[in-house]
Amino acid sequence: MQNKEEIIKWLKEMKIKKYTINKDLTVTVNGDVDISCMDLTVIPIKFKEIKGKFDCSFNNLKSLKGGPEKVYSYYSCKYNRLITLKDCPKEINDDFDCSDNRLTSLEGGPEYVSGSFYCNSNRLKSLKGGPNVVGENYYCQGNALKTLEGSPNQINSNFYCSHNNLTSLKGSPKIVNGDFYCSFNDKLISFEGCPKIVKNNFICYSHYINNCDLRIKVGGKMLIGNVC
Repeated sequence: MQNKEEIIKWLKEMKIKKYTINKDLTVTVNGDVDISCMDLTVIPIKFKEIKGKFDCSFNNLKSLKGGPEKVYSYYSCKYNRLITLKDCPKEINDDFDCSDNRLTSLEGGPEYVSGSFYCNSNRLKSLKGGPNVVGENYYCQGNALKTLEGSPNQINSNFYCSHNNLTSLKGSPKIVNGDFYCSFNDKLISFEGCPKIVKNNFICYSHYINNCDLRIKVGGKMLIGNVC
């Protein structure tokens, strides 16, 4: 959109209030922006800063172009047709949810997420390019991951990597301060590379493991099924 009148009209249609249109025609919103379930194929304006949450989920977006450069809270772009995370903020001070898209890479996504990070149910083969810091849970189940390389070194809550194509656990976080889930990886034949410390439960049901030499400190239960 090239003029202020068109931007105002669209913001009204989206029921977005408490906004400022800047000189460069970017938009700052003093509150939440919820444009979910609007059948959008693009975000036709350029958000600069949203002083609340940003939700563009359940649309038909293929990119996040037009999305905010900075968000003060939760960011959700789940259930779209995204093939890239380019144009999303580098820092998220809450949860970030890009689940149920068509992503094959996390490149261009946030580097820091203070809450939970959801990239489950995509087409990822690697976690490279993902956030270096995740404050709570990390969800990457239901992808096509062959490796966990690219995971943060430490997860402050639970780590979910079930339902992938993992053959080993190389690249896992070194420390998981909650549960570690890696069940239903039918190609998993080794625990090599698993976390050094799991504060709660280590859960990995598989019938294909041929290396049960686990050197891991587990604070809770170790549930690995009938594998040894």
